[in-house]
Amino acid sequence: MPQQITSEAQFQEAIARDTPTVVEFYTTWCPDCRRVSGFLDEIVARHTDKQFYGMNSEEFPEISDRYEVKGAPSFLIFRNGEKVAHLHSRWAKTEREIEEFLQTMESKTL
Repeated sequence: MPQQITSEAQFQEAIARDTPTVVEFYTTWCPDCRRVSGFLDEIVARHTDKQFYGMNSEEFPEISDRYEVKGAPSFLIFRNGEKVAHLHSRWAKTEREIEEFLQTMESKTL
């Protein structure tokens, strides 16, 4: 299960790493977020080369705005403090969509 981000300092520390860091921006009321939580652990287990975190975007609206998170769930990949990829909520509803995003980004930028 992805570690939960509970502070801006923790978020900054997580994204500053040299290894790819995947942050799922979610909300507690989002039905797609609940569906994703049912298979996210399996995705995390397959991608041991990445760090995974969860962040309630409603608790951190400034961070969500800064990184242009417009829907939930959204998956952003960071490396060395820079956002290198963004899977918008429109395409982050199934295990296949998220898996394809992670695999595509591995071959391109990670």
